[in-house]
Amino acid sequence: MTFDAHAIAKDFPILGRTIRDGKRLVYLDSGATSQKPHAVIEAESDFYRLHNAAVHRGAHQLAEEATDAYEGAREIVANFLNADVDEIVFTKSATESLNLISYAMGNAEPGNKFHLKAGDSIVITEMEHHANLIPWQQLAARTGATLKWFSVTEEGRLDLSNIDSLIDSSTKVVALTHQSNVLGTINPLGLITQRAHAVGAVVVLDACQSVPHMPVDVKALDIDFLAFSGHKAVGPTGIGIFWGRSELLAELPPFLTGGSMIENVTMTSATWAPAPKKFEAGVPNMAQAVGLGAALTYLTKIGMENIHRHEVELTSYLLNGLSEIDGLRIIGPTSTELRGGAVSFTFVDIHPHDLGQFLDSQGIAVRTGHHCAWPLTRKLGVPATTRASVYLYNTIEDLDALIAGVQGAQKYFGR
Repeated sequence: MTFDAHAIAKDFPILGRTIRDGKRLVYLDSGATSQKPHAVIEAESDFYRLHNAAVHRGAHQLAEEATDAYEGAREIVANFLNADVDEIVFTKSATESLNLISYAMGNAEPGNKFHLKAGDSIVITEMEHHANLIPWQQLAARTGATLKWFSVTEEGRLDLSNIDSLIDSSTKVVALTHQSNVLGTINPLGLITQRAHAVGAVVVLDACQSVPHMPVDVKALDIDFLAFSGHKAVGPTGIGIFWGRSELLAELPPFLTGGSMIENVTMTSATWAPAPKKFEAGVPNMAQAVGLGAALTYLTKIGMENIHRHEVELTSYLLNGLSEIDGLRIIGPTSTELRGGAVSFTFVDIHPHDLGQFLDSQGIAVRTGHHCAWPLTRKLGVPATTRASVYLYNTIEDLDALIAGVQGAQKYFGR
């Protein structure tokens, strides 16, 4: 099919509204959360209107329909990632998914593959979102393991020059982002996964900024665990995905305990159901899972290769346009090679928050701040940045509006 961003935008009802005294909404904050198409809104609504019941419980028709819809969504996610269906665990967010793996490792007893102790190490990177930093800090503190990290270069790339010494025989986990939410950098996974597996470590991938924007095949990536959030992939809030290799999920202890995740319970002990149920204690976010299934079906129909190609074109246009503005500094790679559509920048003598408020007055929604990556902004020597992030429904006209808005701010603040 021919990719038409203008036609796609019409599928998203919120993009038809105006803000700030009748100005057209220019939404460039999909890196924070994406907008939702009619298909997703209707899928979630239909579940509540027609099929609502507790899944995996009850022998009545509504329970059967709810369970079929919920498990059908799991199959859609598995196909989207090229995974096995029993490897897909529903969580409430990517943050919960990353806490799941880190806390589960902390629960692992001696003799378990995932048991950590003093002398072991965990390797992360300087460009991590707090959700893929703090859980590993906490795990290291609880177990006595050492936290290490790859540094970031001035160009916004990982410095892999010390990979063999950083990932060594003590390394049990390597956790990193696939695509930086601040820099837009797409990390070269091949070299990292090869080294990690050579020393027996598992690789945990934060794919929040990649799964919605490009084809992601968990088997081809040769990773061990992956997390992403539904709300960044035109899906509902309150739903995330945790994927793991089946043989690893079988050995990983549970994170939460309670109903649904048990095999047998006595007054003194319990045994766990196989994955994925082992990791889904309690009544899950059923309607949100169904909505995520609708979201990934919508993206699949358009084609992830088509979406990625469109975003590369937009990103190239935006990088070129912003680079021509005096006093503006792009934070991160300035070419589209191994780069996604999150573009952060600073402006001489204009604080990012002030710039963001001015752009908002023009109907343009961007993100300002440290983007939940405080150590990275400190490393780069900036208190905050303004970030524009593009998606399938954005157009060249949106980017022209942003560029004009930045130039307008330059005049407004007298810079």
